[in-house]
Amino acid sequence: MTYLLIAFVIAVALAPLSHFVPSKKQREIARMREYAAVHGMFVEFRRVPGRDSSAPAGRERASQDTIYYGKRLPPAKAKRETAMVWLLEADGWMGLERRHKVPAVLSSLAVPVLAASADESSCGVYWRESGGVEAVELIRQVLESWADQLRQ
Repeated sequence: MTYLLIAFVIAVALAPLSHFVPSKKQREIARMREYAAVHGMFVEFRRVPGRDSSAPAGRERASQDTIYYGKRLPPAKAKRETAMVWLLEADGWMGLERRHKVPAVLSSLAVPVLAASADESSCGVYWRESGGVEAVELIRQVLESWADQLRQ
């Protein structure tokens, strides 16, 4: 009986510590972000450009749990255009400002992303981190080719 009481007291004392053990999803996200960092990308919390409060509920929710995976660009001798943004809609990619042509490399992106952007310092995609390390590798390949195109 004494041993049961001791085991119960130890279990009650250790129970709050289980809150700090990462879940399976948290471990997978950490693995994806580490993979991105090791392979030359950076990860930031960013709002999806062009998604405002007048957007449908699904899009507003998307802007709250969206992560930006980007590739840094070296400083250019010639000034690049300021931020260019493309949104993935049901019928394909669409420039936030219609004057910007959709980069061909985005059509080869086989990962469910919400948007893509390029500015003077980086190019990247906004997504919800689903698909595992394989999806991050696909994003890395697309961002590498896009960054090469932007450097020219």
